[in-house]
Amino acid sequence: MSTTTPETAPTVVKLGGSTVDDLADAWWDDLAAYAGRRPLVLVHGWSKPLKNLGARYRDPSAILRDRYGNQSRWTTPEVIEDIKQVSAELAADVLARLERRGVTGERLLGSDGLVTAGEGERWWWKDKQLVELENLVGPITGVDPTPLKGLRPGHVHLVTPLARDTAGREVNTDADRAAAAVAGGIGAGQLVLVTDVAHLLIDDRPVHRITAEAAAKFRDKGATGGMRKKLRAAGEALEGGVERVVIGSAPVTDLVAERTGTVITRT
Repeated sequence: MSTTTPETAPTVVKLGGSTVDDLADAWWDDLAAYAGRRPLVLVHGWSKPLKNLGARYRDPSAILRDRYGNQSRWTTPEVIEDIKQVSAELAADVLARLERRGVTGERLLGSDGLVTAGEGERWWWKDKQLVELENLVGPITGVDPTPLKGLRPGHVHLVTPLARDTAGREVNTDADRAAAAVAGGIGAGQLVLVTDVAHLLIDDRPVHRITAEAAAKFRDKGATGGMRKKLRAAGEALEGGVERVVIGSAPVTDLVAERTGTVITRT
């Protein structure tokens, strides 16, 4: 029988690739203090460092849209290697920040047995034509929590959200949805999506608390861009057994205490 309680269950925090450089020292102080109190898994994005790597990643043609309207980075084996390069540098920076504050950590590639993906979409719009392309992006189909062994306070696991598909290839996945899948897979009590906006806004008004059903309705009718993906990830996390999801830009302690940000609950 599991001895995990709501107070001791792991927390998963997803760090946006565009936010890491902008987080103040006090934010990292808070994260280290939080990690000292309960098990913590971080999942990071890589959008900003990848764009900084070369002009081709800033070109609009690097983003594809499938026949259903979903967007994805056009991912080739070379792009996978570039993602791994910038992710290694980002991970080293994050773990060093925590180590200076007394928290140990280790990095894990999702493709090293943690995250599995299914067959990806093959038809994409390119030059105003729907063409068949190999795009190494796949929907997450499962999480094996075994590689995340030794979850404990004072020691952080940092996950790079690549996955392994049924053909054994490394594929790109959405970091928010990967964080949601990991949270469900390890029995996390909460998922925190750290972004560059303070709250979910509906009709230009900040939302402090919302149910998964109401969030899904807004996602399908009014949300755009990155927030739409975050709301989808939130719904998947809650369906996977996570108690609540918090979205915001504040220190993690403030977000989980519901002093700020937007809390999404099952009911």
